[in-house]
Amino acid sequence: MTGYGIDDVPTLALNETQRGNLVSEDDTQAILMAEAVIQVSENDQVIGPISKLDSHSGAGEYHRAFSVLLFNSNNELLLQRRSMDKVTFPGVWANSCCSHPLHSEGELDETNAMGVKRAAVRKLEQELGISPDSISIEDFVFMTKMRYSSRMNQDWIEREVDHILVIQADVEVNHNPNEVSEVMWVNQDQLEMMLLEEREAEEAVAPWFRCIAARVMNPNWWNAIGNVSDLEALSDDLIHDMGDVSHMLPNAIGADLITSIKEVKPLVEQRIESSLRASRHPRLADAMMHLIEGGGKRMRATLPWLVAKAVGDTHSGLLDIGAAIETVHNFTLVHDDIMDDDEVRRGRNAVHIEYDMPTAINAGDAMLAIAFERLVQAENLEPGDVAPLVRRIAWMVRRVSEGQQLDIEFEERLNVSEEDYLEMIEGKTAVMFLTCAEIGARVSGADDEVIQLMAQWGLAVGLCFQLMDDLIDVLSDSATLGKPAGSDVAQGKRTLMVIHALQQPDSEAKEVLLNVLGKGEDVAPEDLQAGLDALEELGSIAYAREKAVAYHAEAHECLDRLGDGPAMVALRELTDFQLARIH
Repeated sequence: MTGYGIDDVPTLALNETQRGNLVSEDDTQAILMAEAVIQVSENDQVIGPISKLDSHSGAGEYHRAFSVLLFNSNNELLLQRRSMDKVTFPGVWANSCCSHPLHSEGELDETNAMGVKRAAVRKLEQELGISPDSISIEDFVFMTKMRYSSRMNQDWIEREVDHILVIQADVEVNHNPNEVSEVMWVNQDQLEMMLLEEREAEEAVAPWFRCIAARVMNPNWWNAIGNVSDLEALSDDLIHDMGDVSHMLPNAIGADLITSIKEVKPLVEQRIESSLRASRHPRLADAMMHLIEGGGKRMRATLPWLVAKAVGDTHSGLLDIGAAIETVHNFTLVHDDIMDDDEVRRGRNAVHIEYDMPTAINAGDAMLAIAFERLVQAENLEPGDVAPLVRRIAWMVRRVSEGQQLDIEFEERLNVSEEDYLEMIEGKTAVMFLTCAEIGARVSGADDEVIQLMAQWGLAVGLCFQLMDDLIDVLSDSATLGKPAGSDVAQGKRTLMVIHALQQPDSEAKEVLLNVLGKGEDVAPEDLQAGLDALEELGSIAYAREKAVAYHAEAHECLDRLGDGPAMVALRELTDFQLARIH
């Protein structure tokens, strides 16, 4: 087995911006970031080549990796401390060798894990100076796989499906200082102490190695070292789901909200599409996918994951839960557009306009059923957890329906109070944020106090969101909204602004508002604008904004009661995002 020379490695060209991002990095490490590694799905299906830079920067992408556990004849495990020149995770202690197979014919070979074994031989030589002649590729034993994400800072992340290899060999180590700063051999007891002790950030244990040592590797592996058949008997074909383990790095810095959403948004959308496209009727499937294909931030869909990452442990079941809730949300939008007689949603035709009314109603009904199908199939949930989860989501759907019914009835009532309005938006909008946050915390393993705190946070964020949504309807233009500006006023919706305005003494401004309120398509654009101006004059817009600010403050107070961590960055930004939408 001969290793690659640096000029023989398959690479992908980096653009000017990408090269610029690496200007301050070590030159050799910058060259290595152009290597073509293997982009894979969550289930380790090959997607194609991707540069090491693209797979590790920003939101990152899942890619194939390997971790070698090299033991000597004394059953001591070789550990390496990564060089401070490394672009990602410099200075941390890791397993013997951890890197990536390249997108080349030899290292794509999945037969008996030969691709990752060849890559291991190559990197053992490059990083540790271990001669390929001193180890046999037949002595590597593939043990299992694990999937994990771990963020170092805003710019860099590991997102890997890691193939774990074990080998016993007495080798001469002559480490490459550009890759490895130091090495040491540890026995089982010494490794356990290393995992338990408090360590300075610059000598921390790498998150992926901590997962291998504490959650994947069992004591029987140590007992089987040196006996290939015994090791093979302990191997499996599973992909152990570690979730996001960024919190395991003491000095990790979390990403912003948009990047955090991008990490998991495609994974949630894949789940939604696979569920909705499973319909045997193409037109029904297309109708169900219509709003999904129109885009969206997917805040509700990713919120269970974001909350769990901040307060506990994550796993792929949270993405299934998010997909179910997002499907419910889009079901409500399909029916809302019918009930509100809105023709445009997200800049495209509403479903009942693009298809027809019966198909839209049927699509909404099917989406609700499919959401619960996805929910009960969620991965990594204990059987006893499924029924309470279904019950809570069903409660959410009922509360949303009750809120929508109040919204419908309010259009025929002049005497809607502020308390009535808050009850309505709690059901129609805020309860979905509450449920996402509460379930995310519960599934993460958080205690009851934290679960209730996150539910309170979700409620405050949801109320702020709806108040801001109402404000945006009167303060934005139609192109920004993707629907006619001021449509809520034209339809006679009893928003907090309208309720406040109607409670004011009679005046010319109030009369102007009453002349357009609920007139629908009969109101002229200039008259509608005059009605919106009247809301400003009556102080109603300022009043609604004050309420939104109060809920925003309440949400931050909830987060202040939690400990800081890398994932809190996104939750704080999400809280601020609601209020910043019209600043």
